[in-house]
Amino acid sequence: MPPEPWDGVRDAGSFGPTAPKPPYSEAFGKYLSDPDVPGDDCLNLNVWTPEPSRGVRLPVLVWLHGGALTRGSSAVPVYDGHAFARDGVVCVSVNYRLGVEGYGLFPDAPANPGLRDQLAALEWVHRSIEAFGGDPARVTLAGQSAGAISAGALIAAPQAQGLFRRAVLQSGPPEASDRDKVRRMVRRMAARLKVPATAEAFAAVDRDVLLRAQAEVGRLSSPVLGGPAFGIVADGDLVPRDPLEALVAGDVARDADLLVGWTRDEYRLWLVPGGLLERVDRLGALALAGAMARCHCGHEVPRGYRALHPGAGTAEVVGQMVTDHLLRVPLQRLAEGRPGPTYVYEFAWPSRLPDLGAGHGLELGFVFDSGDTPESAKLAGEGTPQELADAMHGAWVRFAETGDPGWQAWDDRHPVRVFGDGGGSDSGGDGMVHTAHGLRDGEFRLWETSSETAASPAQAAAAAQAVSELVADPDDPPPTSGPLPALLTARLARGAELRSAVRRLRRVTAARRH
Repeated sequence: MPPEPWDGVRDAGSFGPTAPKPPYSEAFGKYLSDPDVPGDDCLNLNVWTPEPSRGVRLPVLVWLHGGALTRGSSAVPVYDGHAFARDGVVCVSVNYRLGVEGYGLFPDAPANPGLRDQLAALEWVHRSIEAFGGDPARVTLAGQSAGAISAGALIAAPQAQGLFRRAVLQSGPPEASDRDKVRRMVRRMAARLKVPATAEAFAAVDRDVLLRAQAEVGRLSSPVLGGPAFGIVADGDLVPRDPLEALVAGDVARDADLLVGWTRDEYRLWLVPGGLLERVDRLGALALAGAMARCHCGHEVPRGYRALHPGAGTAEVVGQMVTDHLLRVPLQRLAEGRPGPTYVYEFAWPSRLPDLGAGHGLELGFVFDSGDTPESAKLAGEGTPQELADAMHGAWVRFAETGDPGWQAWDDRHPVRVFGDGGGSDSGGDGMVHTAHGLRDGEFRLWETSSETAASPAQAAAAAQAVSELVADPDDPPPTSGPLPALLTARLARGAELRSAVRRLRRVTAARRH
């Protein structure tokens, strides 16, 4: 529904209300900022421009924030758009509905309302950005994590064609979640709230109570471990089919320029807070079995990762496996299969904070050139290299301006622009930027030749959920009648190592019961 017009001048000099969302846990709040601006009018956006005049026709970058579709907002200081405006790009950042209000799947409401909010913002940009000096024919839609997944869905949406020229997908591929998985999230919330699983019933629940139930049901959700989560679903309308399939088939966005990539150690932000890295290492073979369930792969994949990364611990093998399954392999498939030009990058500079490495989201302070903010330092530490920010932010500006970030598009040589590992310099950055060819081809080949497990998606989700519960509380393993031992024995225990892990789990459980 379009917003109601108003008379007179409206003060728009500060961030508008943020979408209702639960706060980050204490463990994640140590690294991530998530401002809460009170108010009901959360569907708003922000514009930074160097020249608010018609006829200037500057390139435009529309930013969709991440946060697993349950947290985040455009008010996060790391996303300040002043550096883009300083360098001649109009920057627009968008709020959208989150969690069950934005992505709950109900029988009495349309699917994907949060994604529809983003489409409405993109339509507003197309209609109105000229008044801010922008060119509606040069719009780059960009996002990170859940924002990248959203951008991927939008560039594949029939209703969004003509509203963008380019797209940036950072650490998130085009994808559609399993409808039953999202329904299970809603049903678990409904059971906890003791209301029917309908949009009407949920709308009558006090919002704070609703958010607490959402946080409790999603407590064990993790990209590495699985668990209940919200996601964009194919709805036959805005998302008529899986977005990745549509883009690879060339059905939509054939000529759009794409910039896609990831960080070297995505999984570390998912596992380091709360000490999960150490717990996964302690679980050993059982954690590897859970990763196989999560990734629907055979035992040859973890064996291959061990061979490619000798000396890596279990958590690193599990983390890189799941990162590749969820992010890198789909993005590589997108670059390989679509007809239009695609540029690929990897961010490799490690945080100055212990154990985080080049974790999920670390590149954002460099893309926005906002590394001097306290909120960026929460994840990156103090004293980040300005020359790396200049190189990365400059590449994003060039891409928004021309569609060419400064290195060759994906081709048979598989070029990947690497930011921050000191491997060489062919474009400034004081040795921090270089192009590598075939950077992760060894890992990609493992997935091309892997045999999938016989587990159904529901069984694999149950196994991954059981492992996530064990990781969350290693002193309280799941019962032997639960899904994990039976599934791992019947479906996933392909070798003596995994069978031994299952037997150990049973012995621990039996001893605990006696």
